[in-house]
Amino acid sequence: MSEIAVIAQLFLSQETITNVKEYGSGNINQTFLVTTDSPTESYYILQKINTQVFPNPELVMDNICLVTNHIKNKLSVKQPWEISRVLFTKDQKHHYRDEQDNFWRGITFIDNSLCLEKVESLSHAKQIGYGLGTFHNLISDLPVTKLGDTLPGFHITPNYLQNYYRIENNSAINSSIEVDYAKNFIQARVNFIEILETAKEQGLLRLLPIHGDPKINNILLDRDSKNAISMIDLDTVKPGLIHYDIGDCLRSACNTLGEETSNWEQVKFDTEIARAILQGYLTVAQEFLTDYDYQYFYDGIRLIAFELGLRFFTDYLAGNVYFKTNYSEHNLIRALVQFKLTESIENQEDIIKKIILS
Repeated sequence: MSEIAVIAQLFLSQETITNVKEYGSGNINQTFLVTTDSPTESYYILQKINTQVFPNPELVMDNICLVTNHIKNKLSVKQPWEISRVLFTKDQKHHYRDEQDNFWRGITFIDNSLCLEKVESLSHAKQIGYGLGTFHNLISDLPVTKLGDTLPGFHITPNYLQNYYRIENNSAINSSIEVDYAKNFIQARVNFIEILETAKEQGLLRLLPIHGDPKINNILLDRDSKNAISMIDLDTVKPGLIHYDIGDCLRSACNTLGEETSNWEQVKFDTEIARAILQGYLTVAQEFLTDYDYQYFYDGIRLIAFELGLRFFTDYLAGNVYFKTNYSEHNLIRALVQFKLTESIENQEDIIKKIILS
């Protein structure tokens, strides 16, 4: 039996492992699909958590257990929604640390499901919104005081701006048309950056449990019906503003050229995809939303796209020390993509606001 299989067996009771293979396309955690001889649950997921990204993995697992148990207790028999269960070792731990201090966890596998890397159709877009809205609705009454903050400072845009100023003042990067464009783009929007944090401080927006990384491929679809049935990758669940999730979801879904395109000048925000996502979202999220939540939806959509561009550009000026890159200008181009997306959002402000209120 391989070393990986030996670790995998620690999360099983009676089942025998028949196969272990690497699984998925994630670039943070190392993931394996474990096949067993169980007649009811033949598969489960084994992961080695990246403790550089998540320095407190026990807190991550505490959050996941809290959220999955909360959802499980709320689900009705007829509700077509599934949630992965955390598997425990024989000594009732939600993880295992090996002799090299690697951190491992086991979770159940949701069978007959698929995840897609990009929006395939407007009906798919609507299911993306429905999936995120269902997840938010199911955890909206979970007290945020019970959740640990696994990523302190995440999506606090004013902090990213201060870090940008610090890096920019010490950067040796030479001036260019693209660099000057990015710097001017940021400077023209500094008064907008605090809008969500100010609303939070004023009590207009409240902290709620959020997913933290609502990418398209973290929303599972039923393989037959193509309806959203689950949200996965709960490592980033934490207290936050739902506007972070909505903004990030739309940012990633409505740029049809994708984050890695080199044709940054052609990037646009697709309002028809946004309309479908928001329609799906609001069909299930209305009951916990406030008037102020609606009021700041547009600002969240605009801000999160800008924020990621700011982070990419800051990392470029710092010498590409945070985000993985394939070439020296990679983070600069990524930043320009997000800034162009932000500009497209701004140019369609009236359309987007009408979609939100329709």
